[in-house]
Amino acid sequence: MMSCVRATERMSRALDQQLSPMDRLQLRIHTLMCKDCLCCHKQLIQLHNICQKRSTFDSDSDLKP
Repeated sequence: MMSCVRATERMSRALDQQLSPMDRLQLRIHTLMCKDCLCCHKQLIQLHNICQKRSTFDSDSDLKP
């Protein structure tokens, strides 16, 4: 089984690029068996989404006088 350290590395990488089918499968299996990593994955996705929205908001507000 994939270690939690490797799983979090893959979670982070998945936010920026597409994982290989094998990496996706291994990560999925790991998060099915490890509730802590599942929680971490959900939190990383939420943080990523918030940062993207914030970045878009900041970019839009920079255009206004």
